[in-house]
Amino acid sequence: MKNIISGLIVIAAAVTFYTCAQSKSNNQLPKGWYSPNNPSEYEAGIDNSTFEHGRSCAFIKSNSPSGKDFGNLMQAISAKNYFGKRIRLSGYIKSKDAESGCAMWMRVDGKVQSLEFDNMSNRLIKGTTDWKKYEIVLDVPEGSVAINYGVVLLGHGEVWCDNFNLEEVDNSVPVTNLIYTKASNLPTEPVNMDFEEK
Repeated sequence: MKNIISGLIVIAAAVTFYTCAQSKSNNQLPKGWYSPNNPSEYEAGIDNSTFEHGRSCAFIKSNSPSGKDFGNLMQAISAKNYFGKRIRLSGYIKSKDAESGCAMWMRVDGKVQSLEFDNMSNRLIKGTTDWKKYEIVLDVPEGSVAINYGVVLLGHGEVWCDNFNLEEVDNSVPVTNLIYTKASNLPTEPVNMDFEEK
């Protein structure tokens, strides 16, 4: 699982600098969205037979029985309109046989590294689920370069997503940033530097 999540970070970071890749399947990708990896093992497209609201939704489906990789549907936008703001990505997701899990994700990139990140790794959507709204909240520091977001399917199964929204929120809304959460648990001062405490 760690390798899959790490692979997602690498793929998502790289696509900021690449032209959108076209899926090899016959499915038309939703306008403005792209699926940058594993087109032989995963297909992504528009589903007109099911939706949370409206007339269609997007989907990712595994075509490989091994289910050892991941499929991704995403967007990358400039961060310049969001400097210093707190933003919330929300949307509806449902799944089928997603035993390894699926998730919404969002990442804020600086020039050389990721600054804010949440891929719901601590709250993955697993198995078969009905439509439910999910949210990710991140800050966009000054000097951020790009905001990347989307949906990922880990391993075998199928996931549908619909009615996503990206909006500014005030600071009363808590962030879900996993980088921040890990950093906040660190000691504030050096501990046992002489190795005498047991």
